[in-house]
Amino acid sequence: MTKSIELDENLVEEALALGQHSSINLLVETALKDYINKYKREKIIELFGTIEYQENYDYKKQRNRQ
Repeated sequence: MTKSIELDENLVEEALALGQHSSINLLVETALKDYINKYKREKIIELFGTIEYQENYDYKKQRNRQ
């Protein structure tokens, strides 16, 4: 997919230097992946404390089941 966008030249130069990316396309793709992963992690963190579990659940016993 081809899209035309305007980017801050200073940000692009700094990101290219830091990430050692060979092209702006690779830089933008990596940045988008990082952005998506960040928000996925935040969604997972929001689940902490919301899942109920059984007090008598024996996870060690479940490990040995085959």
